[in-house]
Amino acid sequence: MKIYTKTGDTGKTSLLGGRRVFKSDLRIEAYGTVDELNSYIGLLRDQEINTKRGDLLKEVQDRLFTIGATLATEPGKENVKRPDLHEEDLELLEKEIDTMESALPPLRHFILPGGHQVVSFCHIARTVCRRTERCVIDLMQVEHVDEIIVKYLNRLSDYLFVLGRLIAQELGVEEVTWKPRL
Repeated sequence: MKIYTKTGDTGKTSLLGGRRVFKSDLRIEAYGTVDELNSYIGLLRDQEINTKRGDLLKEVQDRLFTIGATLATEPGKENVKRPDLHEEDLELLEKEIDTMESALPPLRHFILPGGHQVVSFCHIARTVCRRTERCVIDLMQVEHVDEIIVKYLNRLSDYLFVLGRLIAQELGVEEVTWKPRL
């Protein structure tokens, strides 16, 4: 199978189910941003400090592929075989957040992204996750999208924020707090 098909040369692509849409369609924007997020999660997974979290981050990448497949499916085409997201996927992130937070001091100020390259990668992934969530919400306003997708992305951005804090602690990097100029 060749990687190029030339079917997208006119600016259109096919959804799973067959319908052709412009590549600028909200649905394409949404799952394309999921793909971007997945790439940043891969970058995080590749960091040496995340070796012990590699399995969980791969699980997140798998769930993001599930979300991408769901968003790439033409609405109303229930006969298209694809994986599903489950409440247990949310619960896994919540459990991980709770575990990480138990090892961290309470958050009393806003945290500025940075302090170490890996921490910055976490914040980039977090902000791309928030953008992904906004894209999916935009799509929800015009077509049906399962609410669990928004819940998962919301929880994932929280996970990435707390992960950034934990990595800073593991690296012995002081968190940079925002001190507003008044």
